[in-house]
Amino acid sequence: QVQLVESGGGLVQAGGSLGLSCAASLTISSFNAMGWYRQAPGKQRELVAAITRGGSTNYADSVKGRFTISRDNDKNTVYLQMNSLKPEDTAVYYCNAYIMIFHRSDYWGQGTQVTVSS
Repeated sequence: QVQLVESGGGLVQAGGSLGLSCAASLTISSFNAMGWYRQAPGKQRELVAAITRGGSTNYADSVKGRFTISRDNDKNTVYLQMNSLKPEDTAVYYCNAYIMIFHRSDYWGQGTQVTVSS
């Protein structure tokens, strides 16, 4: 059973910074990619940032230049550093990992709340 355990998040004022961590129960190179999604109240879950097995990264346009995704293979952990936070970044953030073998299998963390006050 794959487990993704998130930590970090919390309450911060606009312009501040927060960091999220996602520890995987598998060697993270087992996954095709890992990423962070977020879901604000009344909105669909959206991809925030992702990093592939090969190290390529991609970001939602709304967070480019402010958020950075990274990983530590030795710790089987993926990070999301969030700077210059805005109230519209307020959401529950979910860690995601997937494995693609004939079909895609997605795994999710429990979610962590990020609240940015204006």
